[in-house]
Amino acid sequence: MAPAAGLVPLCIAGPTGCGKTAGALAIARRQPVEIISVDSALVYRGMDIGTAKPTPAELAQVPHHLIDVLEPTESYSAAQFVRDAMRLVPEIQARGARPLLVGGTMLYFKALFDGLSELPQADPELRARLDADAARDGWPALHARLAALDPETAARLAPLDSQRIQRALEVCLLSGEPMSALYRRQRSQGVDWPLISLEPSDAARGWLHTRLAQRFAAMIEQGFVDEVRRLRARGDLHLGLPSMRCVGYRQAWELLDQDEAAPDLAMLQELGTAATRQLAKRQITWLRSMPSRHIVPAEAPDALERLEAAACGLPGRDQPESA
Repeated sequence: MAPAAGLVPLCIAGPTGCGKTAGALAIARRQPVEIISVDSALVYRGMDIGTAKPTPAELAQVPHHLIDVLEPTESYSAAQFVRDAMRLVPEIQARGARPLLVGGTMLYFKALFDGLSELPQADPELRARLDADAARDGWPALHARLAALDPETAARLAPLDSQRIQRALEVCLLSGEPMSALYRRQRSQGVDWPLISLEPSDAARGWLHTRLAQRFAAMIEQGFVDEVRRLRARGDLHLGLPSMRCVGYRQAWELLDQDEAAPDLAMLQELGTAATRQLAKRQITWLRSMPSRHIVPAEAPDALERLEAAACGLPGRDQPESA
């Protein structure tokens, strides 16, 4: 039986820094919801400031899921996210609330909408060899190697996109087939839930860049460097882990390598802001490949009101659209 229209899951995606948390909380004041985080960084405990994790007060306003569920030593995949989300959604609906999937990890949304492929599991030994090759030859060389094995996947990856290049090569070498071919053949059915995109218009790129710079500066003021120091002091973390590849953390870690006592905060601001802008650019590119999304301009003075109205007015895809 299909859920009632008010309980159909709703997805809210957008680039970093566009106000998704505030928007989700605004919706929660209008209808009973529980929030499922769609964010590959918020899953990690002890990574609060640099991930812009909701504050304890915000978390107390509405039930949240998939936040603080792993140690930074652990890995979390799109496949695991889909399994967790598909488990949580009916549980939330059974409690009479609407599942609200909110975040900016577009790979997770893509896995939900397009379905999952049965790709080979990660192989630590192969990954270590690829990391060693990259350290010797550089990631552009491994990107060229991928282009020879899987030109379709290589064409959509930047030559320095180390994490995705490594995974695509790993899949090719373990399966003997291009990852793009496995996606086409093995894809399972995805969901068709409504998607609201909170994104800046083309004319508002300057607005977003200013906002991202201000937000990163605020993170530094809030003690981001000390947060990274605490992570380094654990002794079990390193830059090869997915958690430490998160935007901002890698840059802070490398600057602390240079000067643990007094890292160059101006350089951290510059590097962190640049990395965040690149992340936002990739997120926007993905969103604009989704023609079925309902767009709310993030820079609009009434963006939250528009988001609330859209959330309250969007029926499920299995329901007739309102006139």
